[in-house]
Amino acid sequence: MSQKSRKRLRILAWITFFAYLLGLAYFLFFAEMLGRGGVGTDFAARTYHMNLVPFREIRRFWTYRHLLGQKAVLLNLLGNVLAFVPYGLLLPLLWHKQRHFYRILLLSFDFSLLIEVIQLVTKVGCFDVDDLILNTLGGVIGYGCFKLVMYWRKCRSAKNTE
Repeated sequence: MSQKSRKRLRILAWITFFAYLLGLAYFLFFAEMLGRGGVGTDFAARTYHMNLVPFREIRRFWTYRHLLGQKAVLLNLLGNVLAFVPYGLLLPLLWHKQRHFYRILLLSFDFSLLIEVIQLVTKVGCFDVDDLILNTLGGVIGYGCFKLVMYWRKCRSAKNTE
């Protein structure tokens, strides 16, 4: 890959990462379809719920999946995982120091914790330890995708040199 192609790829990765962060912020804090965006509501009057017991909400969503509906279950469980896959995939592309499993694990957890604390302080969404678990899992899956792509590229370049 030429130097010019690498530079273009890096710029594209930065643009993608920035767009991802903007989209994530919108869906987490402002999306009215998800019950966010308390623009017209009194901040002090908002009710707030939090979960500090690991796997409580995951278990509840799975146990009552027939009552809650498939969309709600998928949005909560799978949505929290998928929301962080780009994070775990893009970080190692942008920063070579982040190309270690434990770094992505910790950064995914830290970023998720930051989001949950913002939700706690702003009373938008809810602080949920299960979201920390699912988001971190998503970041790790994204890192796994990064490793698969790198392995595939390595194999492909090895075939081209033969």
